[in-house]
This record gives sequence, C-alpha cells and structure tokens, in this order.
Amino acid sequence: MKMRQIFATLALVSVLLPATAQITAKWGNIDTRYAVEAGVEIKTTGVNSTAAWRGERVNFQLLVSNKGGDSEVTYSFSPLKNGKNIIPAGNVVGGFVQPVITDRFTGCGQHAADANGCNLVADRITDTATTLMEANTSRGLWLTVQVPADARPGSYKGSVTVTACGKSKSYTYTVKVLNRTLPAPKDWRFHLDFWQNPYAVARVHNVELWSQEHFDVLRPYMLKLAAGGQKVITATLTHKPWNGQTYDPFGSMVTWVRKADGSWWYDFTVFDKWVEFMMSCGIDKEITCFSMIPWRLAFRYYDQATDSHKEMKCAPGEAAYSEFWGGMLKAFAAHLKEKGWFEKTHISMDERSLAQMQAAIKVIKDNAPGMKISMAGYYHPEIEADIYDYCLDIETYKAYTPELLARRRAEGKISTYYTCCSAEYPNVFTFSDPADAEFIALEALVRDLDGYLRWAYNSWTVEPEKDSRFTAWPAGDTYVVYPYSISSVRWERLVQGVQQFEKYKILLDEAKGSGNVAMQRRLEKLLDGVDITRIANESEKMVNAFRNGLNAF
Repeated sequence: MKMRQIFATLALVSVLLPATAQITAKWGNIDTRYAVEAGVEIKTTGVNSTAAWRGERVNFQLLVSNKGGDSEVTYSFSPLKNGKNIIPAGNVVGGFVQPVITDRFTGCGQHAADANGCNLVADRITDTATTLMEANTSRGLWLTVQVPADARPGSYKGSVTVTACGKSKSYTYTVKVLNRTLPAPKDWRFHLDFWQNPYAVARVHNVELWSQEHFDVLRPYMLKLAAGGQKVITATLTHKPWNGQTYDPFGSMVTWVRKADGSWWYDFTVFDKWVEFMMSCGIDKEITCFSMIPWRLAFRYYDQATDSHKEMKCAPGEAAYSEFWGGMLKAFAAHLKEKGWFEKTHISMDERSLAQMQAAIKVIKDNAPGMKISMAGYYHPEIEADIYDYCLDIETYKAYTPELLARRRAEGKISTYYTCCSAEYPNVFTFSDPADAEFIALEALVRDLDGYLRWAYNSWTVEPEKDSRFTAWPAGDTYVVYPYSISSVRWERLVQGVQQFEKYKILLDEAKGSGNVAMQRRLEKLLDGVDITRIANESEKMVNAFRNGLNAF
C-alpha cells in the first residue's frame, strides 16, 4: 500500500518547558502528511510559490519542528502584497494539522472499530492560532489563500510568522496571480454531491434537532460545503433510509400521519425548513430525496388512532407499496409546485436492483408525472432514460460510453461517478495520500463526466476529532470535515481538484470557440497524463503536472 505520510506516536505532555524549546520551520509540500515520532529528521520538498487564477484558492504547508522541550507555538498570517496591490490577511486561513487515529484499507464489511490497525495521521486542520508542540516533534502548518476575483495580476508575497518562547521568525511565500478568472463556486460546472447529515451536527453540538440553535451551528458547515462547489441538498422522506448504518441515523424530514379515519396527511414543515436553510447557504441546484427503496423495506408513520408510531412493511411491486407511496407522491408533488421546487427535486435511490427500480419508477410516473429521479449505484440500461441524475460506482463507470454521455448531456441530464469503501484509489480515507483527493475531479475529466458523489460529508464517528475509524468501512470513509466546521487535508485537496476541472473546461471552451487547434491539442495532451492505472504510486506527480500545465496557459 502506498502511503506518503509519516505516522506519529504522540507522547503525553507532562511538563511545559518553553525555555528549552528549539522551534524551527521550513517550507514543506501539500502532498505529505507531516506527523513524526520524536527524534525523526524530516526531509521534504519545499514549495513556497505557486500560480493561481483570480478567484482561485491555493494551498501551502509549512513544516514546523521542535527540537527542544515542550512549548506553545503560535502563528499569524500577513497580507500578500504586490506593490500597492494587496490580498488581505483575512483571505489566508489555515492552522496546524493535527493527527487522528486511522487504520488501513480493507474494503467494506462489518468489523470491530480497532480491528484493522491503529496509526496516527495528520489530517485535521485546526483553526486555533496556538498549539502545544511536544519535544522533538514536527507538525504541518496549513495555509489556504483565497485569491480575490478582482485581484490585479502579478506576484504577491506574504509571510507566516511562527512564535515560541517569545521569539518569532517569518517565512515568506509567493502567489503569482494570473490574468484569468475562476467563477464563483456557485457557478462551477462540476456537479459536486456530498451527502449532508444534520443529525450528526445536532448530536455533537448538543442542540435540539431543527431548533434555531441547530440551524445556527449548521451554517458554517454548509457555507464551507457551498464554497467547495456543492450543488445538491440531501433530504430524507423516510426514517432510516440506510437502515441506520451511520453512528447518527438519518430521520425523516417528512412526518407521515395516518389519521383516525384512515386517510393520510403529510407534514412537510421540517423538509421546508431544511431546504430553505440550505438554499440560504448557496446550495440550490438540486434536492435529492431518499428513499422510496430504503435498505430495510419498512416505513415508519404516526398512527393517530393508537397515538403511536407504526411500520408499513411493503416492497416495490406490491399493491400495498403502490398505495402507500401513491398518496404521498401526489401530496409531495403538489407541495413542491407550490414552493417552486418541483423542477429541481429528485426522488432518489442508491444501489437498488433493477426490478425494485422499475417498480418504484412506475409508481412515481403514475402519481407524480414529471418528477425527476436520481440514482447512485448499478448501471441498468433498461431504466437509464428515466434517471435524470445517474451516478455509477467507480467499479462500473465504464458503462458510460461516449455516445451515452453525449446523448445524456444533450438531454440536460447529469452523469457522475462515486467512490466508497470498495475502492482504495482514488479516495478520501484519512490514510489516503492527499493527492488522491485532488485526482478525483481529474478522473471525471478523463471520463467526460459531470462530477462526483460521496456519501458522507459529516457522518461522524463517536469522537471524530480523535478517531476516524468506524465499524464497517475504512477510516475516514464517513466524513471529510470535522466538528465545529474544521477542515481537513482531504477536503482542501478535493476542492483544489474541482477548481482544476473548472479551469480545464474554461480553457477548452476558449480553444474550441476560437478555433485554436494547437491549444486544444495541448489540453488533450495534458489530460493524457492523468492515468488511473498509475495512481497507486504517482497520484501526486500527475495532479501537480496537470495543475502546473493549466497554469501555463
């Protein structure tokens, strides 16, 4: 297994000895996870300059080492200056990269949380300006620079100041702003779909579900997601659509009520609040609603006659299923049209069989004509025409032929791919190489796909800040951001890849629009260098070459 990362075993801190600390720093690179055992000397490739389009965000990593006693270390970021032109210090964010417990790739399957190893890996980018560095250890200090969309082209120099024991030293870096502009994330074409889990946020922040406090603590997470180009709102129509597979199960955002007279009533209050909230965060292209075919075919509802919750057990193709869902779909479609959301709402399923999908699609067509359908999972050519947003697993995405993709695009449909616990590369496990996350969007370019889906933005483990391992999948599979909207190396690199997707599309449009055949050939050759068969050993080489190649235009 390739793992360009240096694991650490952190010592317990017993005595603070600032007087003996010996803090040094040097520029590292964003392809390495820095976390080392005491006494290990780190050799690293120093990268303190990069190019960027206006509106793009770029990353750096400073390697900070302590060769003496335990000490508190602080940092600060300066503005970046190019003569009288300035990128404000507020456009630079980041922090020390803290370790979490990870394991190794073993694929999918239930297991004890600690069954597949226990290593520490640097991933969680803290937002506090101070950290305690143990004696003879090192830690990465991550910087993300957001270049303003109106920045004047030119080379901007900034610095990071590291302070310990009353002594400070600054380290300079350069961002060369190019005369090209990246659109705002809401206008990116890449169809990013990370499923959100508001239930996990309520648990971690200890707030009442769907209260104002809940929405207040949710906002930073969803603004971060929107800034990464997210297009989709994840909503639930049923209780535990995935049979409670996550530590924090998903509930239903719709209350199903069977009245005493046997008729049905549906309360969409929570669904409306959630959708309106997500739209206020800038995520508004699509609403995916799970699931008419949950992993356990039982549907919870409130029975007014007995003042209790009951379950309807029925399966697609059965008369009871058609009747149960028919009434709800009619009411839901009418409600969506009243809200103005019908055109962007999808009834969504994942990894379901052809027979189940065919039966569910018939119920949808009979009761909510025109309702869009999305699916993540297997390729079923028999129903492809019915699926507006189709997402195939990386193991089967070769079913997308050029002809199929061209037709779907002409029809205004969306075609994407996803990775999960079954694929070691490319992925965003906590032990994955950072470059793998950036590679994900480049693979979508190679396959001429519209984007990427990942099932878990924030379905956290018990203590996600400390231990990313879970009982069914490789470590980190369930989340890419940490509680309190703390970013990760994985998330920052994934967004960096999405930006390269956008830049490539812009350049290709320019080349085709102007009839610049030589430019088209250069772009095609650049894309030829992205080869998934080489990812196990060369992901960082490929993504860096691709990024540098784009910046040369």
